[in-house]
Amino acid sequence: MKKVLIANRGEIALRIVRACRELGLQSVAVYSDADARAPHVREADEAVRLGPPPSAESYLRGDLIIEAAQRVGADAIHPGYGFLSEREWFARAVRDAGLIWVGPPAEAIAAMGSKTAARTLALAHEVPVVPGTTDALRDAAEAAEIAARFGYPVLLKAAAGGGGKGMRVVREASALASSLEAARREAQNAFGDDAVYVEKYIDGPRHVEIQVLADAHGRCISLGERECSVQRRHQKMIEEAPSVAVNAELRKAMGAAAVRVAKAAGYVNAGTCEFLLAPDGQFYFLEMNTRIQVEHPVTELVTGIDLVQWQLRIAAGERLPFTSNIEPRGWAMECRITSEDAANHFLPSAGRVSYLRLPGGPGVRWDGGIGVGSEVSLFYDAMLAKLIVWAPTRAEAIARMQRALDELTIDGLETSREFHLRVMEDDEFRRGAIDIQWLERRLDSLVGAPAPRELMEAAAIAAALLAERDRARRAPRTARPGAAEAARDTLPEHQPWARLARQQGLRGE
Repeated sequence: MKKVLIANRGEIALRIVRACRELGLQSVAVYSDADARAPHVREADEAVRLGPPPSAESYLRGDLIIEAAQRVGADAIHPGYGFLSEREWFARAVRDAGLIWVGPPAEAIAAMGSKTAARTLALAHEVPVVPGTTDALRDAAEAAEIAARFGYPVLLKAAAGGGGKGMRVVREASALASSLEAARREAQNAFGDDAVYVEKYIDGPRHVEIQVLADAHGRCISLGERECSVQRRHQKMIEEAPSVAVNAELRKAMGAAAVRVAKAAGYVNAGTCEFLLAPDGQFYFLEMNTRIQVEHPVTELVTGIDLVQWQLRIAAGERLPFTSNIEPRGWAMECRITSEDAANHFLPSAGRVSYLRLPGGPGVRWDGGIGVGSEVSLFYDAMLAKLIVWAPTRAEAIARMQRALDELTIDGLETSREFHLRVMEDDEFRRGAIDIQWLERRLDSLVGAPAPRELMEAAAIAAALLAERDRARRAPRTARPGAAEAARDTLPEHQPWARLARQQGLRGE
């Protein structure tokens, strides 16, 4: 393997470019017209245009991606996460084209790609699953019969789904038929498959996942757990490793279960087994993500293992040097920085990044896909970057994350930064008293009400006036006439209040 084409965009594409460079591999970026000047395109050794901004005409065009790899002489394709990363047909097409697929075999993707098939496989290897069906529901009558047997509430889930799509919690029989219809419709739109199954809904569980790494020579190990319970509408927002709810004994049991599932599927490369952890300590297998996860950096920081590099090394045929499961060291935490306005129901935000100040210091990592001048559109996922910290203890990691979030400045569009700061200050979060419903319960107190426009403008004007007054007081008495106006003209462009002050034509009086 000498040259790797990266079939993705944004921060994960840049992450893979860096891994390739450290391993002495050439990297090839692909891009849509919307990403022509994106950081991952600039940093790669080569770049190939795919097409217009819509994903269906660019990043989801497997034929164009394989053609691009062949044209530039790439040996391998790394899919990152999302887009085509878990598409069995694409993995097969890459292999059939004589290229190396940096991921699990197509057969393993197929085995774990359906939640119902994955449940069946887990049960066959004595891995506990949430009570539910292993076959898709035929109709509402069958759903009602099964729900009555399990007892309400129940959860409807798309068999081919993920990310909360095609998922409905049903708390009473009268809502079952309409919820099933809605789940099927959403699953069809999102995945092209309307198959839905049902399982018992567990109140108050945590979402805990196990990272596994497997080579092509029969060795498969667990790298420990990640706590992913801070979710909104089934989308993860903050992740950490390890979990406050997992001790050494439970970590060993969950790791062994994940390895059994991975081996049963013939898994090779990096993968993640997701579990629900009930308040009583019982864990249940949910599904396996057959790709690198967004939250992989927290595992890297507590294990010292570069997962993306090992994806490439395993794909090149290397053996894992680790002889046993890995225990975590210290505590890592990740905040997903998104282009969303939390105070306005997380509405997506678009714009141009006019100023970017990144945090630094000990134990701080920034995995970003933006830079000054980046155009953030509504064509793709709202995630701009990931802010990750490491510290010896969880309390110190929270303090470090607060400091890093304070240092972070992104101007030009709304982001989730303020939301994450509020979470870090929340007493329940600081105590680790969280579950997958925690954020929904606490959301109103964490997002804050949007300030009236008039109040925001008044505050900005007041700040501008005070700043100019202070500059005037500090100015030498011999300053030439018009110094106050000149000071106004040199106000830092990245400050929102400064821009508003100019718009209002403010003076220093």
